[in-house]
Amino acid sequence: MASQLKAAVAGATGFSGCELTRLLLRHPGVDTPVLFRREAEGSGEKKPQDLAAMIPALSGHGPLPVHPFSWDALEKNGTELLFLATPHETSRSLVPEALTRGLRIIDLSGAWRLRRPEHREVYDFHDADPARAAALSEKAVYGLPELHSDCIRKAKLVANPGCYATSVILALAPLLRAELIDRERGIISDSKSGVSGAGKEATSKTHFVSVADNLSVYAPFRHRHVGEIVEQLGLQTEDLTFTPHLLPIPRGILSTVYVHLTHPSKTADIESCFTAFYKGRPWVRMFSAPTLPEIQFSLYTNYCDIGFCLDESTQRLIVVSCLDNLLKGAAGQAVQNMNLMYGWPEEEGLQ
Repeated sequence: MASQLKAAVAGATGFSGCELTRLLLRHPGVDTPVLFRREAEGSGEKKPQDLAAMIPALSGHGPLPVHPFSWDALEKNGTELLFLATPHETSRSLVPEALTRGLRIIDLSGAWRLRRPEHREVYDFHDADPARAAALSEKAVYGLPELHSDCIRKAKLVANPGCYATSVILALAPLLRAELIDRERGIISDSKSGVSGAGKEATSKTHFVSVADNLSVYAPFRHRHVGEIVEQLGLQTEDLTFTPHLLPIPRGILSTVYVHLTHPSKTADIESCFTAFYKGRPWVRMFSAPTLPEIQFSLYTNYCDIGFCLDESTQRLIVVSCLDNLLKGAAGQAVQNMNLMYGWPEEEGLQ
């Protein structure tokens, strides 16, 4: 890699932004990124902070100054690619200007993931130019490499998928493409996430006292990732029952997905369906039945681990999908998308 990519991370102090910074610092194709706080952070503080001092795990790279967001700083650095690990509303407001300035963008928020207006309603966006925002929503590429790698390579705006959505979509896509799922009997996804999936800002529900030694359900029937899942899989909202749970662990996702099959299949048929669909996809790792993935297997990696169990007598199928919500569910997938956009192997900087 003769010349290094000039990149910047807005929102570098959050969980996903910090993971992304760590990955970019060791990526051979990327220069030391310019780092910005979330726009809402430190609005009265103009002096840069040292991310390495704030996050000691990043020590060893020298000072890592984190600045208030600035278009001038981006231009001065010659930035080509802007990562947004910012709140949804902030990303929604920054992207139009960034595209006007000729930047390519990978947005880790939910600002540009959804095509259907009825699904975007969950975010209650207030766009300065609604017509332009709607047009950008149509042009944004959903950044799931296993489904959209060709489009990602050419994209100006990549909407990095949600963590839950990644786990469920990858569990179901091969089966739906093969028309093996009986949609009329419904699809159930029972999904569980570590606390970092809720973001860095603490709430009463993510406080240690609430989470420790506990397991809780939240946002049944109305989680914002449902729109992503049904749009990407060509489902109707009523086809899917998605129930998220909060686990008393820092990171990781496990989705258990229940479906009925359309016609009699053997365990070998299901395994062949998955292995053929994900052939050549380096970050999906299939487990042969009866072995099932566990959260601990994929932690601190960019893998999505998938396994299944088929009851051949009733044609009920359970698919288990596990990933690290901060890596394949956020920062690692963002780097995987960057690799595609700039012609590098998908594994670059992620192994």
